Amino acid sequence: MKVATWNVNSLTARWPRVQEWIHRHEPDVLLLQETKQSDDKFPFAALTEMGYEAAHFGQGQWNGVAILSRVGLSDVHHGLEGDIEARFIGATCNGLRVYSCYVPNGRALNDPHYDYKLRWLEALRIVLSGRDRAQPVMVGGDFNVALSDFDVYDPTAFEGTTHVSVAERDALAALLATDLVDLGRYFHADEPNYTWWDYRNGAFRRGWGLRIDYLLCDGATAARVSDAYVDRDERKGEKPSDHAPVVTEFSW
Repeated sequence: MKVATWNVNSLTARWPRVQEWIHRHEPDVLLLQETKQSDDKFPFAALTEMGYEAAHFGQGQWNGVAILSRVGLSDVHHGLEGDIEARFIGATCNGLRVYSCYVPNGRALNDPHYDYKLRWLEALRIVLSGRDRAQPVMVGGDFNVALSDFDVYDPTAFEGTTHVSVAERDALAALLATDLVDLGRYFHADEPNYTWWDYRNGAFRRGWGLRIDYLLCDGATAARVSDAYVDRDERKGEKPSDHAPVVTEFSW
């Protein structure tokens, strides 16, 4: 089975690229973030024609998360407790419980949005720690946290900012401590594998990236995985998202 996660930074702007990517890679499950669409605008009909069921939690021009599946989709859950924004959706696809997550950015360390980010990550940890450990699970999305300095092209450039603070990293580590494996780092321990590059200053060309998009899964599922990788080429070309897809393949 092939599962991927991708912050598309507006499905309206990126829909042709998403369609092409799906036709080219044929994921069984695709987790999307930042769709920036209402449920009414989401392309359910077009996806059905492509062979995919879909669940979407939209919020108009902001946020928005989705799960696309060609292997079945049931038991859909929208949102985290106490959060009104469209940042979290879960479903079961062919026996695998999947979650698409768009973690708040945080903005600045002294901004109320930073506290919201930490509360959001704690709410996610509670969901994951209370899960049925016999149920295979895959958690993917844009976490807006670089887990270590190795996940940042230049740690000194981010001193005193969000995405790299101790509290954020501890919150992400706490998710992993619920018996989850960071597939990107597990399979590529010695490669930066950045997933995001700023649109400005030629960041992609210069290699100025961050690894902030992740696929996390339980240990039994990780043992079935043959690879997990970043589709860096999708960051190239005309009107790309600033994020690249993260993909994993495993026997199922």
